[in-house]
Amino acid sequence: MSYRVFAINPGSTSTKVAMFDGDKCLFSKNVAHDAAELAKFKGMPEQLPYRRDMILGLLKDEGLTLEGVDVFVGRGGGLLSVQGGTYEIDDLILDHARRCANGVVHPATLGPQLANEFAKEYGGKAFVVNPPDTDELQDLARMTGIKGVYRTVHLHALNLKETAIRHSKEVLGKKYEECNFVVCHIGGGISVSAHREGKMIDGYDIVGGEGPMAPTRCGSISVYDLLDYMEASGTDAKSARKLCSRTGGFVSHLGISDAIELTDRAAKGDKYADMIWNTMIYQIEKGIGAMAAALKGKVDGILLGGGMVHNKDLVNKITESCGWIAPVTAYPGEFEMEAMAAGAIRVLDGEESLKTYTGKKVFEKFDFEP
Repeated sequence: MSYRVFAINPGSTSTKVAMFDGDKCLFSKNVAHDAAELAKFKGMPEQLPYRRDMILGLLKDEGLTLEGVDVFVGRGGGLLSVQGGTYEIDDLILDHARRCANGVVHPATLGPQLANEFAKEYGGKAFVVNPPDTDELQDLARMTGIKGVYRTVHLHALNLKETAIRHSKEVLGKKYEECNFVVCHIGGGISVSAHREGKMIDGYDIVGGEGPMAPTRCGSISVYDLLDYMEASGTDAKSARKLCSRTGGFVSHLGISDAIELTDRAAKGDKYADMIWNTMIYQIEKGIGAMAAALKGKVDGILLGGGMVHNKDLVNKITESCGWIAPVTAYPGEFEMEAMAAGAIRVLDGEESLKTYTGKKVFEKFDFEP
């Protein structure tokens, strides 16, 4: 049976929407929002009517309707950590999205709210699929050298898991749960993750500064070096946190966040740009090696997704450095909209069970600790 799914992915200055009939995309659009208009709203929840009306206006202009949609899927921002899967949007999810229960204020928190609004108006179900705070870490990946401090991950879980699911089925003819992968998302942010038999057992907290350098992210550095930098430059904790996700990486070094501009500069002989580009790739390669070790070397494939994977130099260098571990396959771009629709359809087809959000973190502390 074919199901109609409408996917909604709110971003900082735009909202992506897509209509699917089964695995066929009928319509896809990135609705741009004027920054000055968004600045008029006091907080994220106040943007909801504006973004909803923009989406409905776009659909009307395109001669489309939301009547007959079986499932509305929203990006699941604001939620506490969960196991991967598809969750039905309920009052608890809506409450946590509205108040950003995970502490991250991001437009993705509007995803569940928009999906719920449309479902109430037009009928159909409302889901979220593999929310940003998906946490399937194995126990050994959680402990740190500071008592009471535990590792967590913030990754591009939606795209990472969908890339692995598709590769398993379409290339290996297997289920995701039968395979092991190192999966990378290489775009504005960079995620490197280990997937073992259907679970994302390790990865990096890219919001917190772990992992490779990225266009706006500092990546992993010595705590001592960071403290020295803060003391020497007079940087406070708030500004230091921005280095983790907004002012680090390319921005810190060259004042740009565009990888194409960086590689253009490097191609024209800019040694600084060339060093930053190759350092980022080197750090990705090291991350892949670490995730392969987490899988004990049993890796069925290294999968590369995200916008920067369109760059052949990047793919070739990673293949040269890491191809001995497992075959490297490039999936330029992302599957986020397709991933939201696919997750909903797997539930409707009975391939996966629909999950209920508990509102409790996946992990608080180990049982053996006082």
